Amino acid sequence: MLFRKPRHRLLHLSENPPFSSLSTCPPNADLVDKAIAILKRHDLVHLDHLSHQFTPQSVSYLLLQTQYDKTLTLRFLNWVNFDRRPFFDLHYKCIYLHVLARFKLYKTAQSLAENVAVDVCDKSGKLVFQCLKDSYDDCSSSSAVFDLLIGRVDEAYRYLNSMSVRNLEPSLISRNVIINGLCREGRMNEASEVLQEMNRNGLVPDEVTYNTLVNGYCKEGNFHQALVLHAEMIRNGLSPNVVTYTSLINSMCKERNLHRAMEFFDQMRIRGLRPNERTYTTIIDGFSQQGCMDEAYRVLDEMTRSGFSPSIVTYNALINGYCVLGRMEDALTIIHDMMRKRVMPDVVSDSTIISGFCRNKCLDEAFKVNREMVEKGILPDVVTYSSLIKGLCEQKRLDEACNLFQEMLRKGLLPDECTYTTLINAYCVEGDISSALHLHEEMIQKGLLPNVVTYSVLINGLSKQARTREAKRLLFKLYSEHSVPDDVRYGVLIENCSNIEFKGVVALLKGFCMKGLMNEADRVFESVLQRRHKPSEAIYNIMIHGHCRVGNLHKAFNMFTEMMGHGFVPHTAAVITLIKELLKHGMSEELNQVIKNTLSSSRVTDAELAKVPVEVNQKEGNMDAARRFNNFEFYISTLNPVYRRDKV
Repeated sequence: MLFRKPRHRLLHLSENPPFSSLSTCPPNADLVDKAIAILKRHDLVHLDHLSHQFTPQSVSYLLLQTQYDKTLTLRFLNWVNFDRRPFFDLHYKCIYLHVLARFKLYKTAQSLAENVAVDVCDKSGKLVFQCLKDSYDDCSSSSAVFDLLIGRVDEAYRYLNSMSVRNLEPSLISRNVIINGLCREGRMNEASEVLQEMNRNGLVPDEVTYNTLVNGYCKEGNFHQALVLHAEMIRNGLSPNVVTYTSLINSMCKERNLHRAMEFFDQMRIRGLRPNERTYTTIIDGFSQQGCMDEAYRVLDEMTRSGFSPSIVTYNALINGYCVLGRMEDALTIIHDMMRKRVMPDVVSDSTIISGFCRNKCLDEAFKVNREMVEKGILPDVVTYSSLIKGLCEQKRLDEACNLFQEMLRKGLLPDECTYTTLINAYCVEGDISSALHLHEEMIQKGLLPNVVTYSVLINGLSKQARTREAKRLLFKLYSEHSVPDDVRYGVLIENCSNIEFKGVVALLKGFCMKGLMNEADRVFESVLQRRHKPSEAIYNIMIHGHCRVGNLHKAFNMFTEMMGHGFVPHTAAVITLIKELLKHGMSEELNQVIKNTLSSSRVTDAELAKVPVEVNQKEGNMDAARRFNNFEFYISTLNPVYRRDKV
């Protein structure tokens, strides 16, 4: 094994920090280290004194070394731009473009791209694109940079649509550029429409098309669609590239499906593709997240044998893995070894260590690391503060946690949902519900969406103090406002609101059904079943009506069948709505079943049933059909023997 785990020093890590293809060795690395230290102190006057020593190579190297630290990078770029320093050459501009694209600063990048296009004497564009391509891997960049030189997505998309109207056929390259732009902006529905139009027009998608879409769906979190397109791509004889496989591996790691991630990793090698540094780091992070450190180190060994040096991201993944396991000494060993190899810890490294100490209730050590990171010029971020606040709250040191919260605000850091929820929970534990509710309102005013944990701790706190009316009011916020959490688990809320009368859940369901939010309604219904509550007749009727309204007829029919099986009688309105929709969509078998069951229940009259098909066809203008269905009374009589006896 090439790598030894902590406690035995990482002897086989490269002694030099990772470097790019700029040269075989770092240009003036000491100068770059000094400059980075000055940038961390925000002491730009001292940086001016080093200005005459910088060369285009050393400046490019500095950008590569700081490319994952947005604060340092932008601080340096602002310093460079202030006096238009002489090392502002094409290679520097290309790296600058990649870095801006990484941080999604597209307006600034667009201006720089236009500047490059105007200033460089390169009519064919080959020189610029070759320079961008050379720096692409060094920066672990995206193709967003290339699109900035081609044009704006919205304008291109409108032009594409206008060409279709005029019966002009855009080239495959044009469509691929537009798909890439749409994917980059997360507009996957529009990107999918471009693909569908290509298929309709007989234009065969190529590797670029599929790779772009698979990557886009992975970034969006739509792993199912990404896998569908990946399978379609292979069926069509096309090969995914390294970036696509890395995206799929990353998606599987996020889903905690490491077995599938390794299958994709093996597929890459079978297809002759060489994993890059990002691929290896993604898998290392996936194993580390689940505490599988032996597997993580096996991948790390292969990574170094393939000629890649671990980056700060790789090290941070390993640090996190040991923190997950509570092995803080091992995590600190990683920190010491990376510093020895001149890979300096960043805010993520130190925040991960602090979070690990807090989880293990070692607050003194956590605050010590916090002081040390400030002394090194690394400023704590929201994650750092949130970890310390959570650690204090768990030890019931609420006053100190609040002081830290105020310090965070004074420094201009915006608390996230995790920070607020931690403090809200602490107030609820202390019985100070008023302060908890005040923080809840404050987070909403700041545009933060409360998650399921936030609602659960608040409702639980209110219920413990027998303030059930307020708990119910809070529950109704989930559907009466536009702040419904996507990941809310209504089972938790229903369980925490066990003292609230059950009709509150009925009202919640009704609210969702009226708004057509049937996914939400289904989740509430499932939570009711999981908590072993028996759904009432009212709940079934609401659900049937709701599913009919949005066209989920199979679900509506299944609900109807289930309801009858429990001995409930459907309401007239729900039955008539269901029959109308089944008739409209030609689902005759289900229609017959509903009519038979309904007639036997005696809730709906024959006359009411007979009116349904006539009304449906009259509304749709099918007058011939309406006249035919005037004889529907005869159809019902064939199903209802009681009806026939009454007529005799």
